Amino acid sequence: MARPDAHGHRAIPFTQEDVGRLCEFLYRRTGMSFDGSKRYYIDRRLAERIAATGSASFQSYFAVLRSDANQEIEHLVNAFTVNETYFNREDHQLRCMTSDLLGRAIHGRKSGEPIRIWSIPCSTGEEPYSIAIWLMDNWNEVDSHNIEIVGSDIDTRALQVAEKGIYGERSLMRLTKSVVARYFKPVAGDRHQIDPGLRNSIQFTQANLVDSQDMSRFRDFDIVFCRNVLIYFDDSSRRIAAENLYDCLRPGGYICLGHSETMSRISPLFRVCRFSDAIVYQRPESDHDRN
Repeated sequence: MARPDAHGHRAIPFTQEDVGRLCEFLYRRTGMSFDGSKRYYIDRRLAERIAATGSASFQSYFAVLRSDANQEIEHLVNAFTVNETYFNREDHQLRCMTSDLLGRAIHGRKSGEPIRIWSIPCSTGEEPYSIAIWLMDNWNEVDSHNIEIVGSDIDTRALQVAEKGIYGERSLMRLTKSVVARYFKPVAGDRHQIDPGLRNSIQFTQANLVDSQDMSRFRDFDIVFCRNVLIYFDDSSRRIAAENLYDCLRPGGYICLGHSETMSRISPLFRVCRFSDAIVYQRPESDHDRN
């Protein structure tokens, strides 16, 4: 008899073929690649979705998934998305943004032309809100420019959390008490909600990094923060994501990756730029300037 898992769901024995079909489906939809080392992770989330849909077997669940009944594809993608983040994560890149990148972005910019910053994936919102707070506190020219910040993620549940902007102590652990006092108000259960002005200043939207048609909606960004997602992709998906991100940047725009990621091993499209606070990657001003 199969034992219940930690969530009380009766475990269903999945074959390697079942898991392979699911992982191939996820890969084609999201670019995320899961191998045998994550079998427990896969089995647990698959069991949760089978229970949630009332399916009697993997075969019946997969039929529900392929038909996208009740938006099951979205629910499955949400279940497999990792949303571990906090405010001011990798803040050396935020310092680089205000000390180096923005000055270059506004050079020769027409009056009133917006500065566009993109956080993808934005998870539950801590990263785009961190960008907004950092600009308010650390860039003297913040009030002189029209700044647009967009937060995008494939996980619709994470986006709902981001739009509400309510966070617990772990998310806020790297912010000083004075910053929390200025930009948050206490709500029930030792949680804090970010200032409504900042909430309303950020546009949250769903996006899929490996879907070129979906990504074509996003263009002309000066700075993109795309951190700690490419590590979940295989080489082919990384190249597709890199090409899509290249198209989303203005010529001369910059992309910041996670500390364990490097664009140099993924795509030759970008130029490596080394600043005092961070290494970032630039879309050249023209195609002739590529590495």
